Amino acid sequence: MSSEVNQAHEAAEQMTPTAYISEHLQNLTSTGEHQSSIVDFSVINLDTIFWASLMGLIAVFILLIAARRATPGVPGRFQSLIEMIVEMVDTQAKSIVHGDRTFIAPLALFVFFWIILLNTLDLIPVDWVLGVNHFIGNFGGHVPHNRMVPTTDLNATMGMSLSVLILVFFYSFKVKGFGGFLHELISAPFGAKWYLAPFNLALNIIEYLAKGVSLGMRLFGNMYAGELVFLLIALLGSVWTFNLDLTLFGLVGHVIAGSAWAIFHILVILLQAFIFMMLTLVYIGQAHSHH
Repeated sequence: MSSEVNQAHEAAEQMTPTAYISEHLQNLTSTGEHQSSIVDFSVINLDTIFWASLMGLIAVFILLIAARRATPGVPGRFQSLIEMIVEMVDTQAKSIVHGDRTFIAPLALFVFFWIILLNTLDLIPVDWVLGVNHFIGNFGGHVPHNRMVPTTDLNATMGMSLSVLILVFFYSFKVKGFGGFLHELISAPFGAKWYLAPFNLALNIIEYLAKGVSLGMRLFGNMYAGELVFLLIALLGSVWTFNLDLTLFGLVGHVIAGSAWAIFHILVILLQAFIFMMLTLVYIGQAHSHH
């Protein structure tokens, strides 16, 4: 195993910039093979499932701790922060969803916290992950790849988007009934004339597909682009690895550019979580409305 670790170190030293970026964007899969098409159910990205599940449990744990620590007196800083977020989410839910919000408001709150935690993993230095993999290898483990940020995996974001779409259908059936939902599919937006039914149905199908695709692609695209920028900045700090005589420039550029992008990326992390949460509420709110 030590020889394999040494070979891995030697391979890392001989990497080109392109190979360096490709190495950090590969998932740990169940089969050892990587996904060759957009839809491939034979490959399971184990790292995406692990980190997404872990962040979900941490989000639930934080909310449970906040609920148990809540006191009627003067709140502490942690309780004040949680209460501000809960009030913000509840206000948005009330203004968008006109109906029973018993499940919807807590769902939006969980989605907001969960995506913040998922996106925050992007702030962990990319080479720390590779270093941890090598460290585990010293003890007999073998983790060839570990892509930590689930929201940079299209499978994860599209899975989340599909879950929201399923909830939209669920509430559409619950609020309007099966017959009412089918009637709306063929009567909106152009009217209930029989000759307009095919056009209404086609437009509604396109609308639902667009909702699902855009919701997942928006989160994935922004976080994937951010991850690529972090990788490019990381290259500045390791230019000597690629036989370039720019060591001092690369180190200074790495520190300055990395710090600036990390600060800016905090806004991206929060904004993308807020947008996904808001669109979830909007889509579910539309399921409650009658056309």
